[in-house]
Amino acid sequence: MIHITFPDGHTKEYNKGVSPLEIAQDISSQLAREVVVARVNDELWDVMRPIEEDARISLHKFDSKEGNHAFWHSSAHLMAEALQELYPGVRFGIGPAIEQGFYYDVDTGDRMITDKDLSVIENKMIELARNKSSFTRQQVSKAEAIAFFKDKNEDYKLELINELEDGTITHYTHGSFTDLCRGPHIPSTEIIKAVKLLSVAGAYWRGDEKRKQLTRIYGISYPKKKLLDEFLEKLELAKQRDHRKIGKELELFMFSQRVGQGLPMWLPKGAMLRERLENFLKNVQRKYGYSQVITPHIGQKELYETSGHYAKYGKDSFQPILTPEEKEEFLLKPMNCPHHCEIYKNKPHSYKDLPIRLAEFGTVYRYEQSGELHGLTRVRGFTQDDAHIFCTPEQLKEEFCKVIDIIFYIFNALDFKEFEAQVSLRDKENTEKYIGSDENWEKSEQAIIEAVQEKGLETTVEYGEAAFYGPKLDFMIKDAIGRKWQLGTIQVDYNLPERFDLEYIGSDGAKHRPVMIHRAPFGSLERFVAVLIEHTAGKFPLWLTPEQVVVLPVSEKCNEYAKNILNLLNNSDIRTVIDERNEKVGRKIRDNELKRIPYLLVVGEKEQKNQTVSVRKQGEGDVGVMKIEDFISHISTEVENMMNGKI
Repeated sequence: MIHITFPDGHTKEYNKGVSPLEIAQDISSQLAREVVVARVNDELWDVMRPIEEDARISLHKFDSKEGNHAFWHSSAHLMAEALQELYPGVRFGIGPAIEQGFYYDVDTGDRMITDKDLSVIENKMIELARNKSSFTRQQVSKAEAIAFFKDKNEDYKLELINELEDGTITHYTHGSFTDLCRGPHIPSTEIIKAVKLLSVAGAYWRGDEKRKQLTRIYGISYPKKKLLDEFLEKLELAKQRDHRKIGKELELFMFSQRVGQGLPMWLPKGAMLRERLENFLKNVQRKYGYSQVITPHIGQKELYETSGHYAKYGKDSFQPILTPEEKEEFLLKPMNCPHHCEIYKNKPHSYKDLPIRLAEFGTVYRYEQSGELHGLTRVRGFTQDDAHIFCTPEQLKEEFCKVIDIIFYIFNALDFKEFEAQVSLRDKENTEKYIGSDENWEKSEQAIIEAVQEKGLETTVEYGEAAFYGPKLDFMIKDAIGRKWQLGTIQVDYNLPERFDLEYIGSDGAKHRPVMIHRAPFGSLERFVAVLIEHTAGKFPLWLTPEQVVVLPVSEKCNEYAKNILNLLNNSDIRTVIDERNEKVGRKIRDNELKRIPYLLVVGEKEQKNQTVSVRKQGEGDVGVMKIEDFISHISTEVENMMNGKI
């Protein structure tokens, strides 16, 4: 007999070799029908795989993160089987599950797969799914794996196998398809009921632009057609809210091939919006005792070798900049923290000086593969709302909690009502990818756990998601159509102060090492603006939008009165424009609503005579007629309430 421990802590005895599916059946037949994958100890398992020793277990349906992953990974294999039948001789790269759906990279030789072929592949997938093929796991030796895939002429699989250790290799087979895979998978293709292949793209093998470009096919699948219909509806909404489309319509930002891929340029309206976000956060930071600094866009290579960034990212980033001076090398700044460490080190500090809070809207540069670039969400040059707090170990928890308060304030002001918090810790098994001692990591992780407990913040814990120099607390917001975006991060770091030999004199007169908190509530301004555009569909909060009011004179007779209103509003710090085109007022209203301007003021001869304005609000229509001073008061109150999270 073996002992199985469930998530609630209770334990039950089962025969050795019991499968997670049998355990689910023991709990309820309904659970057995719905479970798709299990977690045994800290490893995801197929539900048919036998358990041979005492273990902790949790059972997962499709609607869990684990269930999604197994279902979509299995669907990638199903698509590969369909491709194998439709395109004999196709060779396979990798086919993982992703955040929403799956993809497979394939080499189709001289054939070309286009969007027109996707419906044929979908139909074949559904046909094969109805065969109810089980996913069977097989442990194989390295020699067996090499022989199997060599016989199939699968060069890409052979390359992957050569990097694996003997004794760690598994195959999965369903129907006529066998793949090199560590799993896990769903029990059978039978539960894949609805499939949609979304797009075809090119992808270099292993992300290397010098290697062959494969065909990448993206798709998604569900156990019920209703779920697929809901996803496609959201997908259509997402297309309408695409920040690239709206950003172009509202003239916020642009890209230029001559300037370079992934390097956004902010147009006047976008620059105004960005400046307002910066000023908003600067005002908040001022209240919390931050000092603003400015650092260069480049730094000597030695700086990033000291911080560890060069060893971690140097080979995959922009290459060093050489100067006429022999052996002098600079790098485009990949991070602001090394510069801030140098600012701290500029003069001696006492414990009475701490905490020192240095903030900067610092632009950094990281080389992203061209195929990974995406509007403002994935770029090569971006500006972080970065700050670094240098404090004593005793001040750490209080400072960490204050940063959480700042993030909550920002979410409130920008109407992000739903969010999740994730504590990202070191990978327990693979610690060599992190810098610093185990002792420092344990102190850092404990500090974050205690801080979130003190704030009463519900969190999930993810191992392996920490930064290379320290653990962190990440915030994922849910936007207006239910998508999750990672925004805002707080990191605890004992390691960079050591690497830069940072010190302060304690109350005992001895030298001590400060602790460092890295924090960026927006993350990056580029990504934050992209998320904000898609969350609001370009209808920004009144305090933030580049143009708050447009004045619409009904005829040329009213142009002078409209200009007087324009001046009054602008003098009251209400951002106002005027539409003096010789068009009918109905056309002016439609055009300016498309520009997503929150308030439209229609003025005709009647309004001119009574010194009033006829007010229309974006999305609500006519609000009524107001005296101009009453409208100014109304706008000011609305902005104040928004900034304080009262709306």
